[in-house]
Amino acid sequence: MLIECHLSVPVVKTPRLLQLFGLFDVPPTERSEHKLRVELPIEGFPWNIGLVVGPSGSGKSTLARQAFGANLVTGFEWPEDKSLVDGFPKEMGIKEITGLLSSVGFSSPPSWLRPFRVLSNGEMFRATIARAMAESPDLAVIDEFTSVVDRTVAQIGSAAVAKSVRRAGRKLIAVSCHADIAEWLDPDWICEMPSGTFTRRLLRRRPAIELEIVRVDKAAWSLFAAHHYLNTSLHVAAKCFVALVMGRPAAFASALHSTGGSGSYWREHRTVCLPDFQGVGIGNALSEFVGSLMICTGKRYMSTTGNPAMIAHRSKSPLWKMKRKPGLVRNDVVKTEQASSYAVTRATNRYTAGFEYIGPSRREEAKRLGVI
Repeated sequence: MLIECHLSVPVVKTPRLLQLFGLFDVPPTERSEHKLRVELPIEGFPWNIGLVVGPSGSGKSTLARQAFGANLVTGFEWPEDKSLVDGFPKEMGIKEITGLLSSVGFSSPPSWLRPFRVLSNGEMFRATIARAMAESPDLAVIDEFTSVVDRTVAQIGSAAVAKSVRRAGRKLIAVSCHADIAEWLDPDWICEMPSGTFTRRLLRRRPAIELEIVRVDKAAWSLFAAHHYLNTSLHVAAKCFVALVMGRPAAFASALHSTGGSGSYWREHRTVCLPDFQGVGIGNALSEFVGSLMICTGKRYMSTTGNPAMIAHRSKSPLWKMKRKPGLVRNDVVKTEQASSYAVTRATNRYTAGFEYIGPSRREEAKRLGVI
């Protein structure tokens, strides 16, 4: 694919412009012109993700417009006062919409209720990606990719989006002035502007995300409560932990002591990952870390969840054993040791699954964090 274009606009010689010619020794001209000639050999090999990167004014958007104009996304019009989900195509069902939002790492039902205009920059970024994939399922080309979010959020978001695009077999081209997302997005090809240098890349693992997990007071819950999909309450006896990414709070998990028919055990009480850090497994990693601490007390660690992504992960993970398949549970028929857990979490009117953590224990960390 050879992209050639010649942009030309007339220069109107106003008094102010004549002053500019003199002050900066700019030669007078009748027209301002820009020529672009770039070869994009992307049709001869399979790919899912491309990256067009370069500084502002280097011709990235011009290239994208000329090559992929019909698929270029510069933004969307969203309902002013309706919820985010009402901005998606009318023919899409709610399960398809929420599944698409979750797939790009935006798994926060409380935020889905709000209009697009009140979301955070990180939430807006992921919502825009989800809608682009909804409206351009074959190829979405996103201009100003990650330009409005800070660099940590940009990197985490790029990894989450890349994972979603590849899993679904879609195609996405990111157009960005930020080269720092390349190793997180891990594109199949890169076009660097203004030189037009084209490089094919081999898929590689994204950089590791280092988590620092700390024991915290229950007051830390206030940072995460609004993003929990059930309610904002936290039991006074909960043991609480927070995962930090580059020193920033990213996820919260808590454990609560419970009793059942065969004795006492620990159960997962609350687990929340902030929207800016969703989609790369941080919530699951923290949940499993807490499970590895609590079993050091000699008691089992149980969990009931209705989160589809978490259920899918645990169903395949060797660290968890499914105790109850996804489905509805009624308190009047549940006689297992998890019955009290269902009652407390109100998990009787929605689809949930029950799991037991069976992975290794972390005795040293349990001692350091005051669990034993």
